[in-house]
Amino acid sequence: MNGDWPYPRHIAHRGAGKLAPENTLAAFRHGASFGYRMFEFDVKLSGDGKPVLMHDATLDRTTSGHGRVDALTLGEIAALDAGSWHSPAFAGEPVPTLAAIARYTQANGYLVNIEIKPVPGDEYRTGAAVALDALSLWKGAAVPPLLSSFSEVALEAARLAASGLPRALLLDKLPADWLDRLRRLDCVALDSNHRELDADVIAAAHAAGFKVLCYTVNDPSRAQDLLSWGLDGLITDAVDQIAPQP
Repeated sequence: MNGDWPYPRHIAHRGAGKLAPENTLAAFRHGASFGYRMFEFDVKLSGDGKPVLMHDATLDRTTSGHGRVDALTLGEIAALDAGSWHSPAFAGEPVPTLAAIARYTQANGYLVNIEIKPVPGDEYRTGAAVALDALSLWKGAAVPPLLSSFSEVALEAARLAASGLPRALLLDKLPADWLDRLRRLDCVALDSNHRELDADVIAAAHAAGFKVLCYTVNDPSRAQDLLSWGLDGLITDAVDQIAPQP
């Protein structure tokens, strides 16, 4: 673990990066087989308001379904194949619910970074719903889930719904007022595109009282540089090439 920060420095992206179908239990198990103990994944709401693991706003890329995720109920999404697109070995793998991931990770002592990934136009409702469900599903956990989002609206909704859960602001580019944004949303961390980071940015965040995570680092030498600058959390697809620290 990383000092007073309860999360490990190495975080598996969407379960196991590209080695298994993203955002599935199979991916989590695969990532864990390489020693990873923390997982980042995307959550949005089904048409009937249930949190499910899905990156895209549409079903087409990673499931046997078509169209918008929020056009289908949880029952309809549960019937989809979320593995065959990746490879035949994962055929029939279902889309997991947030509840299923909560059960699996807590049973095995794993930690999570939940990216709130709303369908466009549903930012506030998704932020509030995912935060409330996370608060309930991880009630009593020694280490709470870390919530993150590119949507400041979703993060604000999460703050109001479950103020006790830690939050990180995702930024693809660092605007001049990035520190002010973190303060305004009462975040504990910056979660940036790794290309935006250097030793000075990380030091500035630390000086202001924030931790720093970044995505998606797949080059071992780049990972080593970032960690040497004091990076607190490195999100990677390369779970087979970048060995997690104990």
